[in-house]
Amino acid sequence: MSEIRQRRGDGDGNQKIEAAVESDHVDSEEEKVLEEKYVDELAKSLPQGTDKTPEILDSALSGLSTRWRNWVIRGIFTWLMIGGFCLLIYGGPLALMITVLCVQVKCFEEIINIGYAVYRVHGLPWFRSLSWYFLLTSNYFFYGENLIDYFGVVINRTDYLKFLVTYHRFISFSLYCVGFVWFVLSLVKRYYMRQFSLFAWTHVALLIVVTQSYLIIQNIFEGLIWFIVPVSMIICNDVMAYVFGFFFGKTPLIKLSPKKTWEGFIGGGISTVIFGLGLSYIMSQYPYLVCPIEYSESVGRMTMDCEPSLLFRLQEYTPPQFLQPVMKVIGMDKFNMYPFMIHSLFLSTFSSVIGPFGGFFASGFKRAFKIKDFGDVIPGHGGIMDRFDCQFLMATFVNVYITSFIRTATPQKLLQQVYNLKPEQQLQMFYALKESLEHRNILNAIP
Repeated sequence: MSEIRQRRGDGDGNQKIEAAVESDHVDSEEEKVLEEKYVDELAKSLPQGTDKTPEILDSALSGLSTRWRNWVIRGIFTWLMIGGFCLLIYGGPLALMITVLCVQVKCFEEIINIGYAVYRVHGLPWFRSLSWYFLLTSNYFFYGENLIDYFGVVINRTDYLKFLVTYHRFISFSLYCVGFVWFVLSLVKRYYMRQFSLFAWTHVALLIVVTQSYLIIQNIFEGLIWFIVPVSMIICNDVMAYVFGFFFGKTPLIKLSPKKTWEGFIGGGISTVIFGLGLSYIMSQYPYLVCPIEYSESVGRMTMDCEPSLLFRLQEYTPPQFLQPVMKVIGMDKFNMYPFMIHSLFLSTFSSVIGPFGGFFASGFKRAFKIKDFGDVIPGHGGIMDRFDCQFLMATFVNVYITSFIRTATPQKLLQQVYNLKPEQQLQMFYALKESLEHRNILNAIP
């Protein structure tokens, strides 16, 4: 009898579980249908930059076909953006850093607005406020790290700022914990999955946008050439791939982006390598562009005065053996070039082969939400994120490349580490360094 009761109990339990699963399945199906419907509405409601043009241009180009009309509009605003980029370079590193921060905020806004538009149908609380809070917290951490790295010696001499330097990471983590607790308290039982999806959405946006902008700032501090050349390579690749694809494109490259062709991909890649070598040769001649940006205590500001490193001095090279017959024909056994040009080959190869996949990633993201562009800030191009999707990937590569193959320790960075030591450890280092300098007759040779 007990076995029969147990089986009946098990049967009742199973029926309840099945009923609950069925109910959840019905709810999830209803929500799925509702969400798909809303995504369709989203595609119509979000602003699309390629469809928005000034009225003056609209009337002036009304006689052209759609294909050539788009070509002209994209060309006009491409040259305007290139001109703006040149002005920012002329404005110096501070102007570039402020621009990077503005671009970062705009890109984050475009990504978060899509998430907000998709999920606001569920009435989820605090999504936008939490997203912007995490953006501010992330910027406090990353930009604080940059300030400590490059201005730590000066900041440590200011008493009220020394506390912020010493406990910067603890303060940053505390601020993050406030946002984390805020998110947990905002959870609504019915929408757990949706809210955790948005939490992940925000963090992915931070990873894509804020982390990359932090790396871009680091690249600028290494010398303007490490910012200008990679950015220009991506621009060149984007423009030339469009030109070759427009005139010669016949073979589709990837399903995520149907307009991309192999002809454009290859033509853009070859053009970028040639352009990169030429630009690197020209820019390596100017100390203003190649010197790292450092804080000078003597003048009390950032300076870019230095003796250019070996990377930016002409060196004599013997061509590889397989090229020697060709070089002999043109009467050149040896040739002079800047070593940086060799590094630019690796940068241009990455920007041509891997860089476009940043754009393909963005295309897949937009297709998931059935939208054409991230925004409508730039007519013929879309939003800011549409123009910087490849730049962020390139910035990471450049930073990794510099860290792995170029960067060496500087006195300023070493001093920052020394200032963080205890007084007795600082004295220990002082006496050890003094003893070493005396032993090598360096200190005694100083008058």
